Amino acid sequence: MLIDTHAHLNLKAFKEDWEKIAKRALENKVFLINVGTNYKNSEKAVEIAKKFKEGVYAAIGFHPTNIDSKREFDYEKFEKLARSASSGQAKSKVVAIGEIGLDYLDKKFKEKQKEIFLKQLKLGKELNLPIIFHCRKAHEDLIDILKINPALAGRGVIHCFTGNWNQAKEYLEMGFYLGFNGIIFKLNLDEIIKKTPLDKILIETDCPFLTPPNFPGKRNNPLAVKLVAEKIAEIKNLNYEEIVKATTENAKKLFNF
Repeated sequence: MLIDTHAHLNLKAFKEDWEKIAKRALENKVFLINVGTNYKNSEKAVEIAKKFKEGVYAAIGFHPTNIDSKREFDYEKFEKLARSASSGQAKSKVVAIGEIGLDYLDKKFKEKQKEIFLKQLKLGKELNLPIIFHCRKAHEDLIDILKINPALAGRGVIHCFTGNWNQAKEYLEMGFYLGFNGIIFKLNLDEIIKKTPLDKILIETDCPFLTPPNFPGKRNNPLAVKLVAEKIAEIKNLNYEEIVKATTENAKKLFNF
């Protein structure tokens, strides 16, 4: 079994066929977590997760690129959504808060991003959920915030890690996992992957984005997580089965399913 720890079947790209894609993933023994970027698609992630007895889960959160002068994070709405996901279920289908963090591609709302990020960390702590972190061009600030607020930082994964080794070390020393996806086919992250302990690696697709080469079609989907596992096995000079076993155990441990 493989676990795609970061998918987006809850986005418009999968509006017509998310159910078919999810079923195909499960048939191929791929579990997945659909990750929210705003309230509406977080709600959709929960709706999708509730359609399946097991193997499809949700993360809810407010992505930093959605933050501007008008849009705000509604703590109570997200909290209520998380709690509603356990209604009628043996366990809650919401397994994380995310994706949340900092994105300095546009630096206009840096301070507001930090403020909303801290609010969402508090939500994660209140609900005892791990965090799926998004970070682009902002690793130093993210690391500083996590170090200053260890009680809030909790546990989590740095999704789609593309930083340098010193930054990776900082995250690993704080106990976080690093998430790798199809971007490892485009950027040279080999040394970081080699140095990262196997028990701290998670695999993901970030579908519909970051489609690996030689994957059929332009739109990525959870089945591509197999290609990511194969590439990591090649980089670390390990058997594919070792990567599958370790990353599956890591995901189950972090997300508690």
